[in-house]
Amino acid sequence: MSNLKQRGFNQFSDLSARLNLDSGDAWQVHEQALAMKQAGEDVVLLSIGDPDFRTPDPIVDNAVSHMRVGRTHYSPALGELNLRRAVADYESRISPLGCSENEVSIYPGVTSAIYSVMSCLLNPGEEILIVDPLYVGYTPILEALNLKVSAVLALSEHGFEPQLEDFKAAINSNTRVVFINTPGNPTGAIISRETLGALASYCFDRGIWLVCDEVYSMFTYEKPHISLRTAAERLDNIVVIDGLSKSHAMSGWRVGWVVAPVELTKHLGRFSAMSLFGCPQFIQDAAAFALNNDEYYVREMRAQYQKRRDLVCARLAQMPGLEYLTPESGMFIMVDISRVYKDDKEFAQKLLDAEKLSVLPGSAFGEGTTGHIRLSLVQPENMLTEGCNRLERFLQANH
Repeated sequence: MSNLKQRGFNQFSDLSARLNLDSGDAWQVHEQALAMKQAGEDVVLLSIGDPDFRTPDPIVDNAVSHMRVGRTHYSPALGELNLRRAVADYESRISPLGCSENEVSIYPGVTSAIYSVMSCLLNPGEEILIVDPLYVGYTPILEALNLKVSAVLALSEHGFEPQLEDFKAAINSNTRVVFINTPGNPTGAIISRETLGALASYCFDRGIWLVCDEVYSMFTYEKPHISLRTAAERLDNIVVIDGLSKSHAMSGWRVGWVVAPVELTKHLGRFSAMSLFGCPQFIQDAAAFALNNDEYYVREMRAQYQKRRDLVCARLAQMPGLEYLTPESGMFIMVDISRVYKDDKEFAQKLLDAEKLSVLPGSAFGEGTTGHIRLSLVQPENMLTEGCNRLERFLQANH
């Protein structure tokens, strides 16, 4: 027994206990693959969502120049005005309903933004409706806030797009917030304008907040992204969360934002003042520059991801027993392996053991993708080709 425990220092908060989750289902194979790679083994990592592209040089140069002129001090709780205006301009360009800087707040990443929004909208024990499958990072936030969680199941036969009637059936008198993600992680599904608009109206009529994570908004392919702010007729109950991690290869910079009604934004500012105390000035300056000068870089990265998607899908089509939906957006492909293997977690583990290829089991994302594996596209084409070779070899050996 440790000295701390002997002295009674083994009592921790309920929040820390709720966060003491077993992450093995989601990340065990990935963490094992990382350890193998660090030990010098020839591992192909298709289990991570961190873009392999470098942040464009002009954005880096902008950050450095602002550091050199002294932009290294405290920043306002809501964020620097230049970045809030850049976000407002961006949102105004993609939505018929204008946006002002008074509706924008800045955060060190989308995860922090989601936590702040939910903290300001929900009390412990209150009910939130989410979509299954969902990004695994949502679960710790909902657990930390001790919320009652219900789910709408998005089925593969609908292209993993949640259906309006299922939302209506799941919403009840206790629902305080509906939380959606479009384009979706892990499936790449895009929720239609019609569903978004009808859901926004349905929630408004019942006094329910509708919150949308749109962090993959700039990475759509044949089908355009429709923002919730574009689809909704009115914005009184609408919250949109976005960031630069994926679209600008800036995951480590930690830049996210929330666009919300002015009154909620004021609450978010007070919450940020006591919890985050602002984000680095020079990073916000570079983020504003990125948003104002991003067309070429985003277009080039999106084209590369689409090329990678098409390469992997073409290979998957040649592998008997596998089924997949070509993703409409994002940097992942969900592959249904249920016809060739019963347990997706066991499949992922045996694939790593036999071929040193790391993928994520679909069951980590919920019931809707159980029986699937998630392949990431954040590797160069030669690595994706090698990953497909290893997957095909594994399937042939276990047929």
